[in-house]
Amino acid sequence: MLTTTLSVAGHALVIFVLVSAHRDAPKVAPPELPPMPVMLVEARPPAKVETPPAAAPPAPVQPPPPPRNIARRTPARPDIVPLPASEGPSSEGVAELSDAQVASAATAGSGPSGRPCDMVRRLQAALRKDPQVQAAVADAHAAGSGGKALLVWNGDWIRSHGQDGAGLAAVREAIMWEVGFAPEACRAEPVHGLVLISLNDGPGAPRLVVGSGYWRWSDLLRPRPGGAAG
Repeated sequence: MLTTTLSVAGHALVIFVLVSAHRDAPKVAPPELPPMPVMLVEARPPAKVETPPAAAPPAPVQPPPPPRNIARRTPARPDIVPLPASEGPSSEGVAELSDAQVASAATAGSGPSGRPCDMVRRLQAALRKDPQVQAAVADAHAAGSGGKALLVWNGDWIRSHGQDGAGLAAVREAIMWEVGFAPEACRAEPVHGLVLISLNDGPGAPRLVVGSGYWRWSDLLRPRPGGAAG
């Protein structure tokens, strides 16, 4: 029993010493945190996002204007200076020829072989492609030619049925232009009598006649003294 009492007293002494040492130990303050800066700001509303203006509706597409058929002629060669037919004398009278009168007239493809060129074919092809010539001849036929061939040149350009220009102005200009641009050998080719030019290959096609006696194609570029109408 004494032993037990001594053991208890020893343990009590140890506990007392531990408690006393803990109580007398210096208290350590916790570390101080660095100061934190604080800034006051004024609250602002969010910026407005500007909406781009709506695009204007596209303008309606205008249809392109209809094409204009404007004939553009090639400038004349400097070595050819045609004399306008209007400066020479013109005749007015009978400008229609019957089938019997043009029966022996030269046509495209006729004539002897070995010629420099077939001027009738050359001239006929050019007149068939010219809408102004076609319109002028159609008007002349409507004025009362009765389907007969129209005589437009017989040494002079002939004014037919009160037309504004001698030799049917559009026809005269087209013929002079084509002859003026032909090779010199073709322009100098001699011709005897009448030449018949058909404006298409159909039956009853409008026909034009040039010529009188003995002449050359170059005579169409200038008036010939002494030409007679009819």
